[in-house]
Amino acid sequence: MKPFCLKTVACEAEHSLWNLRPPSDLSSLGRATKMRRLSRLLEFTALLVISILCLVIIFIKEDIRPKKPSNHFQINRRESTYQNRPQKPTSESAGVSTWVHCERNESAANVSGFSSLPVHIQDFLFYRHCRHFPMLLDVPDKCRGPHKSADVFLLLVIKSSPANYDRREVLRKTWAKERLQNGVWIQRIFLSGTTGTGFEKRKLNKLLQLENREHNDILQWDFIDSFFNLTLKQILFLEWMDKNCRQARFLLNGDDDIFANTDNMVDYLQSLKDNDGDKHLFAGHLIRYVGPIRESGSKYYVPVQVQESDSYPPYCGGGGFLLSGNTAMVIYKMTHTIPILPIDDVYMGMCLEKAGLGPESHFGVRTAGLNVPSQNVDTYDPCYYREIILVHRFLPHQIYIMWHGIHEPNLKCSNSQGSL
Repeated sequence: MKPFCLKTVACEAEHSLWNLRPPSDLSSLGRATKMRRLSRLLEFTALLVISILCLVIIFIKEDIRPKKPSNHFQINRRESTYQNRPQKPTSESAGVSTWVHCERNESAANVSGFSSLPVHIQDFLFYRHCRHFPMLLDVPDKCRGPHKSADVFLLLVIKSSPANYDRREVLRKTWAKERLQNGVWIQRIFLSGTTGTGFEKRKLNKLLQLENREHNDILQWDFIDSFFNLTLKQILFLEWMDKNCRQARFLLNGDDDIFANTDNMVDYLQSLKDNDGDKHLFAGHLIRYVGPIRESGSKYYVPVQVQESDSYPPYCGGGGFLLSGNTAMVIYKMTHTIPILPIDDVYMGMCLEKAGLGPESHFGVRTAGLNVPSQNVDTYDPCYYREIILVHRFLPHQIYIMWHGIHEPNLKCSNSQGSL
């Protein structure tokens, strides 16, 4: 049978050669063709065997290689146990502070009913005793040194999570602006932990580094910035104040979502008789006759394993309160002997009670919000806020607008608007 060829010219040449070959040549040609096919088959088989052997070697090496713990598991575990679990020292903390790793207290698991508690409560109990963490950002000269810190009349101590950049920027331009007010100095400092893991955590830490480089106003520690760690944040700040700013006269302790009329704040503090920060003061929205919330679904859930007593001492709402430098140092001493309670404002009340002191109410501090008695008016009219000291729950743009609103030279208000 003649070979089949698709190209016309090649076919004609092949047909001519086919017709000219003698039978013996045809037999030799057939054997040669078979030999070429056999050679190609052997080459293909050899390549296939070599490829299979390579794959087998690769798989064997992967099995022999020690396996690392799953990053997915580590990340999920860290996000679910977001309390004061100590973090390993990082290069960012090198040279800033001395830190000793805090081991978890395994005996906490022996508490009655421990296994039935939510994971974040279990984690809190395991690490409740941990109070020292690597310091990532420090501003030791904020108060011009410990011996000159009496020059700071009002230190604004603002709790802020790393991602809240927009809030910090607005506060720096409005009520938290560092300035000379009525002849006395107002200084500002933000308190932060860390959030996220991996790349996200590094990016947010870098954000705070850049902010601090420009504004010199951030204290940051390497613990997870969460609701249950607000008390830890408070204690770490008081420790810092004791070393760097213990003679500051007064403090505003507040969140980064409050609107504070710091002009009025200075007026009020200067009006105090016989108290230049060297006597007791702790004033805000006074809360009394309440106790721990025992419903496990609540943000404020505190089981008996954390707090046995069914009542809390009097305290001021944590959104914002005023205290003297003297009282701040008294509270710091009390923290050495009182176990951490995850509700930070209640913990301040517990420290005051142990020191034989108490909080007081100030009508100008409205951490529960401002109640405007009409639905037909603008609840954000600056006339309602010109006489107050502090209101909780403001968005950044609302803070910016309100600050400029109360400073409007032509602002006209009725008597009723200023009496809320």
